[in-house]
Amino acid sequence: MKIHHLNCGSMRRLDPTCEGLPNAAAVNHCLLGQTESGLVLVETGLGLDNVRDPAGTLGADWVEMAAPVLDEGETAVRQIERLGFSAADVEHVVVTHLDVDHCGGLPDFPHATVHVLGAELRAATSEAPSFRYRPAHWAHGPQWRTYESTNDQWFGFDAIQPVGLPDEIKLVPLGGHTDGHTGIAVHDGSRWLLHCGDAYYYHRELDSEPEPHPVLDIVQTRSEVDHGKRVTTQDRLRTLARDHSAEVTLFSAHDPWEFGRLAS
Repeated sequence: MKIHHLNCGSMRRLDPTCEGLPNAAAVNHCLLGQTESGLVLVETGLGLDNVRDPAGTLGADWVEMAAPVLDEGETAVRQIERLGFSAADVEHVVVTHLDVDHCGGLPDFPHATVHVLGAELRAATSEAPSFRYRPAHWAHGPQWRTYESTNDQWFGFDAIQPVGLPDEIKLVPLGGHTDGHTGIAVHDGSRWLLHCGDAYYYHRELDSEPEPHPVLDIVQTRSEVDHGKRVTTQDRLRTLARDHSAEVTLFSAHDPWEFGRLAS
């Protein structure tokens, strides 16, 4: 499967905690997979409605906190068009969770099947509108496909084989950040990529001696729904990165230095 790494929404600029890296804007790291049957979009980042009406669709408080650039050219749909495809070519969207910056582009792909954990959809629709969940992102009535239990295994993690998607794509539940947060594993033909969503925020959190980012750590601790589960998830990801580095590349949703390395 051919994979494109897309930044679908630059946000507040960040300083690294180690020398040798430039400061950079936080990203919304998405994947576009070209399968034999069509396109699969992993995460949507920010969409056209967000660019045109940020306060109404994202919420003024979130906009102030995240400082999004709001560039229409960074939306998934516009990047997909530049690759020679159309929104209608995206048959499936897979999301780690339904925070505003992970699903803001859903209205740009109204005909796609949207794969998400059932616990996440229930939390989002019962809590919205809130700081993290905004009903504008599903007001168009997405074709949801929800999952309640695991039916697969992946490197020692419980996993889910999404209906209608190839074996090269798995949901890997990574709890703690939200009620139904999941990682998304995609095989690019040579190795696995694990999109960890917001299970961690900064590449140095995977080090043997973890070092959270001083700004991003504030965001992740304030937004967690289960601290113990989140910490356990990060411990397991750290072990996966250590023991299977030759087979699996892990990355988070917002780390610009990980994105720069993988998109180059």
